Amino acid sequence: MALSRRLLPLFLRRGAPAVRALSTAAAPAAAVASEEEEESITVKGVRISGRPLYMDMQATTPVDPRVLDAMLPFYLSRYGNPHSRTHLYGWESDAAVEAARASVASLVGADPREIFFTSGATECNNIAVKGVMRFYRDRRRHVITTQTEHKCVLDSCRYLQQEGFEVTYLPVRSDGLVDLAQLEDAIRPDTGLVSVMAVNNEIGVVQPLEEIGRICKEKGVPFHTDAAQALGKIPIDVNRMGIGLMSLSGHKIYGPKGVGALYLRRRPRIRVEPQMSGGGQERGIRSGTVPTPLVVGFGAACEIAAQEMDYDHRRVSALQQRLLDGIRAQVDEVVINGSMEHRYPGNLNLSFAYVEGESLLMGLKEVAVSSGSACTSASLEPSYVLRALGVEEDMAHTSIRFGIGRFTTEEEVDRAIELTVRQVKKLRDMSPLYEMAKAGIDLKSIEWSQH
Repeated sequence: MALSRRLLPLFLRRGAPAVRALSTAAAPAAAVASEEEEESITVKGVRISGRPLYMDMQATTPVDPRVLDAMLPFYLSRYGNPHSRTHLYGWESDAAVEAARASVASLVGADPREIFFTSGATECNNIAVKGVMRFYRDRRRHVITTQTEHKCVLDSCRYLQQEGFEVTYLPVRSDGLVDLAQLEDAIRPDTGLVSVMAVNNEIGVVQPLEEIGRICKEKGVPFHTDAAQALGKIPIDVNRMGIGLMSLSGHKIYGPKGVGALYLRRRPRIRVEPQMSGGGQERGIRSGTVPTPLVVGFGAACEIAAQEMDYDHRRVSALQQRLLDGIRAQVDEVVINGSMEHRYPGNLNLSFAYVEGESLLMGLKEVAVSSGSACTSASLEPSYVLRALGVEEDMAHTSIRFGIGRFTTEEEVDRAIELTVRQVKKLRDMSPLYEMAKAGIDLKSIEWSQH
């Protein structure tokens, strides 16, 4: 508590007023205030009774304690720069980095020499999309991606458009899956890259990677996939899936934030133009000192994921079904966004008809969930991913993404069900639209007028 009381005032305003330590008359009040401190926290003007349940696993995951154990020695005693070639500190750090590289490669069926460490998946996506097209700019001027990609892929494509490249943004079906026939038809002789996300960060849909890879191989086009949400959650084999480039992130698989990896195929070799100038680390692909503790943590997270992926998948699937059944048993007009058949079960994106999403989020103060991607959650616009699925704007505004992970418990799921159901019912009780719909009135047939 001593440490947390020193740190929390930096970003939290505690619920209880400060009491002067030297006032003897204030001693009983101080004890009461201390109890109130333990029970409530005020953040950004919102008072919360204790820390909320965490169900936002697509935004980030907690660090696995075993990962932290692996990292600590490289903060405290083995703190050498892995690029220092003249002494033990550098040698042992370099050996640890290479061991982590092998662990990451093993999880995706790659050669360790095909793994390049970066600061995260956003940087990987930038290197992959911009780097490939700039390297082959004389012969390849066309990129294919989908409308539901992560914002950093879409923005990288828009950046290329400003440089004169052409980009095709493929639509997706109502279940979130790409139409393979459309993809094949979109490939041109000058297409330099196809970029399709493996598991969507907002709706959890798993794209048919093997089929996409086969099409790209037949057409002679490199296939890039953003696998930040897929690594350690679904089996990945870069050779079987025909993947040429792949973006990975540490903090999505119970590893540390600030580290990721780019897979870059060696045979047939795919070349990229580096996006950062410097000392030529990571074989010139990504200059900058490799952060040994973070890389070691990433490697440890990959090792654990390789051992526990099947168990985690079964457990998360059971918890997802428990959450879905619990909500649907008590609330009607609940829609699942995205395919249920081709889906990572730890991501459950639901829309609640006749409920405003932001109001629902504000009412769910005791559950940490989101209405979409953490990278775009500051926007009040409806999710562009859901709009791409054809979800109507009012339903897109009502979506909530529940993230279930390795450390989520049945008790947390049951509590989330209770709080969600209570808040949905409360908001619907205040909604005239819900009352009209229950009375059998077709809301779409009403012509609304302004006064």
